[in-house]
Amino acid sequence: MIIKSDGIDLNAILVKPDNKDKCPICIIVHGFTGNCEEAHLTAVADTMHKLGIATLRVDMYGHGKSGGSFEHHNLYKWLNNGLDIIDYARDLDFVTDIYLCGHSQGGLTVMLLAAMERDTVKALLPLSPATVIPEGARKGNLLGIDFDPDDLPEFLPVWDDRKLDNNYIRVAQTIDVDKAIEAYKGKTFIAIGSADATVNYRDAEAVAAKYDDCKFVLIPDDTHCFDFHVDEMASAVEEFMRSII
Repeated sequence: MIIKSDGIDLNAILVKPDNKDKCPICIIVHGFTGNCEEAHLTAVADTMHKLGIATLRVDMYGHGKSGGSFEHHNLYKWLNNGLDIIDYARDLDFVTDIYLCGHSQGGLTVMLLAAMERDTVKALLPLSPATVIPEGARKGNLLGIDFDPDDLPEFLPVWDDRKLDNNYIRVAQTIDVDKAIEAYKGKTFIAIGSADATVNYRDAEAVAAKYDDCKFVLIPDDTHCFDFHVDEMASAVEEFMRSII
């Protein structure tokens, strides 16, 4: 299916449990260079379905099967997408509550969205949240690339011969993660692998400590995308969700 957002077609997958007339929904957002069909995201979706919760997985601007150029994507565009996705979910006649889950850059995105939609979002589940993005943009290092944060390069090279225009950095420099954390008072769950080479698990643990009500789960010896212990991550998600539904 397609969700329209600022004239862009966003590829989306909506799954509603067959035996439910009314139920909550979890919006699931992938990470940087990712898509909505990655194994760690489908594992979360399957867990939600097991609990009678609908899911809405979406390819964000410039990613997967959605419109827009990867080269020109940035967090503002993803946040506009996110607001439109939440509006779409809110208008579904079967939806009771809305939960947000995101991985990496998607984890950062849902953290920011939860602050903006704090009157709507009942629970927040960032996985390996990439709060390093705004910090790195301000310090002058992203994706392992050094640059002058006050004199930006025209493009930032990315693996697979892709690149980002410097608006990605300009936008990231404005993001205030601490204000977003302070604004959201709902139930929160953060999981990360101890061997994550993209986001330091200690940084994620520090983020979790700043939330009013956050369950932090460290998956031993696992990677950024939970390549080795995805079932353990999904079980932790299930335990958290059972505590709030």
